[in-house]
This record gives sequence, C-alpha cells and structure tokens, in this order.
Amino acid sequence: MIQNLYPLQFEPILKERIWGGEKLKTVLNKSIESTTTGESWELSTVEGDVSIVANGELKGKSLLEVIDEAPNEILGTAVYQKFGKQFPLLFKYLDAREDLSIQVHPNDALAKERHNSFGKTEMWYIMQADDDARIIVGFKEKSNANEYIENLKNKSLLSILDDVKVKSGDVFFLETGTVHAIGAGLVVAEIQQTSDITYRIYDFDRVDANGNGRELHIDLALDAINYDKVDTYKQYNKEVNQSNEVVDCPYFTTNFVPLEGEVSIEKSAESFTVYMCVEGSFELVYNGEKYNYKKGDTVLIPAAIKAYVLNGKASILEIYIS
Repeated sequence: MIQNLYPLQFEPILKERIWGGEKLKTVLNKSIESTTTGESWELSTVEGDVSIVANGELKGKSLLEVIDEAPNEILGTAVYQKFGKQFPLLFKYLDAREDLSIQVHPNDALAKERHNSFGKTEMWYIMQADDDARIIVGFKEKSNANEYIENLKNKSLLSILDDVKVKSGDVFFLETGTVHAIGAGLVVAEIQQTSDITYRIYDFDRVDANGNGRELHIDLALDAINYDKVDTYKQYNKEVNQSNEVVDCPYFTTNFVPLEGEVSIEKSAESFTVYMCVEGSFELVYNGEKYNYKKGDTVLIPAAIKAYVLNGKASILEIYIS
C-alpha cells in the first residue's frame, strides 16, 4: 500500500519519427540528442511503452504498478469504477519538422473488434507554429468512399481534404473517424484515449533511408472514416486564474488555465487530474512541499490529493475525466 501520495512526474518516452525534429529540445527543454525525435510520450500505459515515475518515493515504479497498489487513490473512485485499473488516457508532445502522414483512427467499437483496444478520440493544443503552418482535418465537403478511393488512386487526395492555417493557442478536437494530419512546423500537446491504433492512408510517397515506404492501411481505413464535413476548431475563454473549459467529451475534459499569481484548488476524489504546462512556469504547493514545473512538463495529480495551491505565471492545460 502506498503511504504518501504526491504529484507524480514520469520519464518521457521519446519516439524517433521520420517527420521529427529538434524542437522537443529547443522549445520544450527535453533531453534529446537526435535530430528526428517526433514525440515525447508523457503519460502512457500503452503496452511496451509504460511510463516510469521520475520523482519522489515511487521513483522507478511504473504507472501500472502504482495504479495496481492504489487504484482508487491514483485514478479516482469514478474512473476506477468505469475503467478498472486501466489508465484511460495518453498524453504526448509532438514536434513535426515535416508533415505527418494522413491518417484516421477507428472508433471504440471497431477498435475493440479488430484490435481489442480503445478507439482514439484526441485533441491538439498548438504550442508553437511556424509561419504558414497548417493541419489537415476532415473533408472540404461531404464525401464518400468512392470519391475518396478515386482521389487516393489519382494522388489527388489533398484536393478534397480541408487544410487549416493554425497559430499558437489554437485547439482542435478530433473525434474518431476524422481524417487528419499535423503539418510541418508545429509543436503540439496531444491528449487522447489510450490507444496506439492508427490507420495511415497517405504518406506523401516518402521513403526511408533504405528506399522503403511506410505501411499504409487503406482497406482498414475505409469503414473507419467519417465522410461528413466536420467542425474541429474549439473556441474557448481565457479568463485569468480560472479553469476555462475547452473540450468536454465522454473520454476527457480539458480546461485552459491562464495562471497569474496564486490559486487554491479544491476537487473531489472521483478523478485524477493532469497538468500540461504549455507556457511559462509554476509551482504546486501540497502538504508543505513545493513542486516546480516549466513549459513542456506534465504532472499527474492522484485523485486522493484534493487540495493544493498553484502559483506562478503559466498557461496550463488541466485534464480529468468527468
């Protein structure tokens, strides 16, 4: 049994990607040496990529071990009741030096049937955007499988997909079935269901150092795609020292907290809370201890911790399950 719970940080799980760059180091202060690191998985229980505690008495234990020892206290009473000892979300930072592949994620039913996995509803918070950086989200107009396949064959898929110019602070919510791609020149905070199921449908004919293209999943994607036009852009308030709702869906709630000074937090024990620091720095004071966080840090507040103080000047994403 865990005696003393406290805010938990985890070792980043760094992922090399053909489209990755160096901004996770230069913008988010991650300790990387590669020039093609595309992702930092901050909080994960995906098989083979389980997060390890980086601080305090529990340092060296995996997130799954910690949950196993104190499921109600870590996950929260309501989350444990709904998901058991599964940690239902995955948190990442991404650096896209080049365009990511055009892809789609299956919904819960399809993912369960084919992969025994959750689906992959997700959201993006744009942390940094080069001039003219863009994303692809859904179709320009309502489409269908035949039109999609025809354009895929003719290498004209981009002509029917909606591309959107983005800037720092923009948020996009992508329900399963939404065809999408993060464009070059972006650093993104991503919050999603715990799933690594991606159907890649077009990769701009890229090849690796050996001349091989990446695997595509065109057939699997056909009945996973939502061919309707979708609205993914989320407007939200930025009231200082308040939790401003950005996304509220069955899988997670995300608020934007513009912190300036000191704020006292009181919450229930029904869900864990995760903070992603997307700008600035802050300290969290709990049980007489101070914990410091800066841009690019992610911290898990166990559900049993119900009162603490935030202090600093920062932009924070606050995530929990309601």
